[in-house]
Parts: sequence; structure tokens; C-alpha cells
Amino acid sequence: MKSGDAKPILQIDHLKVWFEARNGLFQKKQYIKAVDDVSFDVYRGETFGLVGESGCGKSTLGRTIVRINHPTAGEIRYDGVSVMSLKGEDEKAFRKRVQMIFQDPYASLNPRMTAGEIIREPMIVHGTHGSAKEQESRVAELLETVGLKPDHIRRYPHEFSGGQRQRISIARTLALDPEFIICDEPISALDVSIQAQVINLLKQIQEQLGISYLFIAHDMSMVKHISDRIGVMYLGHMMEIGESNDLYHHPMHPYTKALLSAVPIPDPRIAKTRQRVLLEGEIPSPLNPPGGCPFSTRCVRATEICRKECPVLRDVGGRLVACHEPEER
Repeated sequence: MKSGDAKPILQIDHLKVWFEARNGLFQKKQYIKAVDDVSFDVYRGETFGLVGESGCGKSTLGRTIVRINHPTAGEIRYDGVSVMSLKGEDEKAFRKRVQMIFQDPYASLNPRMTAGEIIREPMIVHGTHGSAKEQESRVAELLETVGLKPDHIRRYPHEFSGGQRQRISIARTLALDPEFIICDEPISALDVSIQAQVINLLKQIQEQLGISYLFIAHDMSMVKHISDRIGVMYLGHMMEIGESNDLYHHPMHPYTKALLSAVPIPDPRIAKTRQRVLLEGEIPSPLNPPGGCPFSTRCVRATEICRKECPVLRDVGGRLVACHEPEER
């Protein structure tokens, strides 16, 4: 279900996640502004892609939604209920409904547990899926769902390839029948030949179960392939939000345009004629971000107002753009 059809299942409202940084005992407190005033919605049954360069705050945002990190300010609402106010059984119920696939499948799997034990553990913790025998039957079913064989149930993580380990992570995530899954760069640690298999698996699972995804990545072409809408982040800020195909073919923010110009094109004739947008310099430190627009130090179109005033995310012809002078469509 896409925007306009129903109320959002996930609402992020002016979210800030700052981390305290101290260089010495008597020095003034400073804060790393990993996520700084970000707002967006995700609708039931859709995939919302979140892209940007490394260090822009994508993973921090995802981890904050599942309460691994604590927000500094703002609001996170899931199905209309504030996530930050949940306690006890309500918090436990939320963790059943919202799960996360982590970036590194080897680091997120317990090396002392077999694949079967890893997948079954959430069922034991939450007391779901009946008796031990019924849980084992569910584990076998999940292994088949993610394309693994029944005899894999007794193997340990080090006995699997990277793609197989990520499939185990996906099976563990599905063990509690979640409604919403945060995919934190689930393919970045995998070989290119395996990435498409995992993406197709996620799409297949979504079609079967109607799950919503927040898909975090830095590969624009892969995000376009799986996402219904895309949000572009830079230095803790949301730069642009739009429908996947529309944003991919007609970017309105200079940063989105630069990201898309770096996406490889398989046809050498088209690639030869394409104009690259080269960004000079490094991303500013989130410890000391620039005044005004966070992208102003690298934007070739920056004007005086860009360096003085931070643009807000506003509707420009059906697209949300945080830019004083967005590109024409």
C-alpha cells in the first residue's frame, strides 16, 4: 500500500540523534549530530529506500527505530503509538512486530549456535509457535523460505558462505512473523553475484507476507530496484524524498543528482555521453557541521542564502526537497 491509501505504519517526526564527544576531562561538551531533524513516513506494504554516503546517519536512524540507540529529540510512532514510551510487555510486543537485518551477517550470528538454534531463539524468548517440536518445524519451514536445505539446520555460521549467512539472518528475522523489517545494508558485505539473489528473496517475501521495509543502502541502482519511495540523506539531514522511478530519472536536489551520476551504466555508449557531477572535498564533520545548508560546502550551485539559512524539507511539485533552488523536473 502506498502513500495516500492509508495512514503510515511508521512516522519519524523531527528526529535527532546526537552523541556526546569529549576530548578531555575539562573541555566543553561537543555533540556528533548523527541524525539532525529528520522526518518521513513509511506506509504499510511499501519499501522505503534510504540512501546516502557512508557516515550520513542512515544506520544510526535504523538502529534508533528499533531502540538500540536512544533519540535526543523528536518522535518515532509505530502504528500511531510512540515507540519511546513503550515499556514492559508493550515493548516486547513491539520488538516482535519490528525486526532488523544487520549489515554483517557473520558478526550478527552467534558462532556457538547452529543455524537452527539461531532461528529458533526468538521463538523461545517470546514464547511463540507452540511446543519445541512445533518450533523446530517452523525453523525447517523458514530455512526453505530463504532457499536453504533442511540439513543446514545443524551447521554453524562459519560453515556457510556470506550469502547463506545473510539468508539465515533473514530467516531469524522472519521467525516472529514481523510486520516491519529494517534492512541495514543487507547486501553490502556480499558478492555482487549474491546481492541480486538476496534482493529478489526480500521482494518475494514481501509479496507473500505484505511486510513493510526500510531498506538502507548506498547503492542507488539497487535501492531503485527494490524501493517504492526513496529518501536521500546527507550529514544527518534528509535532502529529498520521492517516488523511486521519478526521483531516479529526475533528481531535484544537487546532491541526489551527484549520487545518480555516479551509478554505473551497462551500456558504454550511453555512459560515454553522460555528464558526471563530481563533488569536491570530503563530507564535513558531524561534530562541526557548516552553517546554513549542510551540503553548501560541496554544492556548485550554492549561493549566499545557502550558507546562511538551512533549507527545510518542502513540497515542490509533489516531491519533498530541502533546497533553496531545486532543479527543474
